[in-house]
Amino acid sequence: MDVAGKAAIVTGGSSGVGAATARRLAQLGCAVLVNYSRSQPPAEEVAESCRAEGVKAVAHRADVSDDAACRAMVDTAAKEFGRLDILINNAGTTVFVDHGDLEAVEDPDWDRIFAVNLKGPFYCSRAARPALEAAGGGEIVMTSSIAGLVGRGSSIPYCASKGALNNLTVTLARALGPSNIRVNGVAPGFIEGPWLREGLGDERYEALRRGFQALTPLGRTCTPDEVATAITSLVTGSDLVTGTVLPVESGFVIGR
Repeated sequence: MDVAGKAAIVTGGSSGVGAATARRLAQLGCAVLVNYSRSQPPAEEVAESCRAEGVKAVAHRADVSDDAACRAMVDTAAKEFGRLDILINNAGTTVFVDHGDLEAVEDPDWDRIFAVNLKGPFYCSRAARPALEAAGGGEIVMTSSIAGLVGRGSSIPYCASKGALNNLTVTLARALGPSNIRVNGVAPGFIEGPWLREGLGDERYEALRRGFQALTPLGRTCTPDEVATAITSLVTGSDLVTGTVLPVESGFVIGR
């Protein structure tokens, strides 16, 4: 898809991969709705940086685990931009619990993680479907994680939610393909930035970052910009790619 003149929603767009993706789409000439759940000032800054690229952009608050909020968000995008062509399901959450400490995982952890990481992408995709169909088809990209491929990550519920998201990517690709809507995902490895640093603490963050690099053929960790490049490559690349989850992890899955 040539995204110039098109319109996109990026959930979790106030920071990290979401912010980098919103900016990259704007640089390519795409209008962007920058979704956030709590961090309004950063989301407004991202929207402003998108407008500086000469496109329309708005920041919009919505909890993606709320179906009504997702439908209202899509309505806002269609009203602001007159169309919707792209949905980036990037919003996510986790808790940091050692996998061996099963007793530390509580029911609210499962409920919130699955509500945001799995139900959220479904709600947003379902809400976006009519607008994408009205535009003649479109693109949905999920931000998953290698945690869903290898079962290693911040917590067991997080890994399970991303494995389920990978499955949702395939099932939605089948369901929406007849409407000319492609559904794909990216599965980043260790992503550098404040989200993991704050969750892990400085010492553990650095130790895990070095350990991840040592286990990969390319010897590198991800940056938000690199993941955003992978996301936009799925949007702007071949129109025959659907139902795939692209690892973006320096070769971690294949091992060194």
